[in-house]
Amino acid sequence: MTEPLAVVVGATGALGGAIVHRLRSRGLPVLAVARSAEALAALAADDEGVGACAADIGDDGAGEVIAEALRTRDLPVRMVVQAAGLPALGGLDVVEPAALGAAVALKVGGLLRLVRAADPWLGDGARIVALGGHYGAEPSPHVPGAGVTNAALANLVRQLADAYGPRGITAHLVAPGPADTDRLRRLSSAQADARGIDVEDVLAERRAESPLGAMVTPEQVGWAVATLLDPEASALTGSTLALDMGARRGL
Repeated sequence: MTEPLAVVVGATGALGGAIVHRLRSRGLPVLAVARSAEALAALAADDEGVGACAADIGDDGAGEVIAEALRTRDLPVRMVVQAAGLPALGGLDVVEPAALGAAVALKVGGLLRLVRAADPWLGDGARIVALGGHYGAEPSPHVPGAGVTNAALANLVRQLADAYGPRGITAHLVAPGPADTDRLRRLSSAQADARGIDVEDVLAERRAESPLGAMVTPEQVGWAVATLLDPEASALTGSTLALDMGARRGL
């Protein structure tokens, strides 16, 4: 039997890297996609099961780069993951209106580019996965870019579930909410400076959103994505898997 592989976009980020590690622990080869060839080389250096593909998923040309890498391998694709993160856009009072469109083009357009690139190699039982976020369902004026983009991403995942379901392919949104990463700490530091408070106070506010007083970890996100490989996970197609430590209040 031909061994399938996974394609992970944003593979050199904290969440993308954790996803790559978890998929590899389940024996699945990974084509890692990111903008930095240097960071990709470091990721793949110690694991021959990780292949590198340098591409900017926010650019229309990325689809052909990924497709060419898949043509070279000519293996079935078991899972595609769009885990590219967003740049810091600022709060609702300062965000550039055009930046909201650019954020959607990166994450939502990027998912569509990825799916189209991998389409010829997707078969029965394959998974389409996008990383969204807590603020797509719980809007906050502190992070309008994440809220608008991740809400749109949830809509596209529903559409993909309908479009690809007849082929036995499922689509899923995994929505971490606030994740304890270096990126969150950088964003929290900028917010703390703007508000004239200590960064630890901002991080404490993020933890307080959860009844557990905790933030999700990259390892937990990797676990959730890998779990979608299980046959039983097909029941989740089109839906959002909320990894928010109970922070989501809406029903």
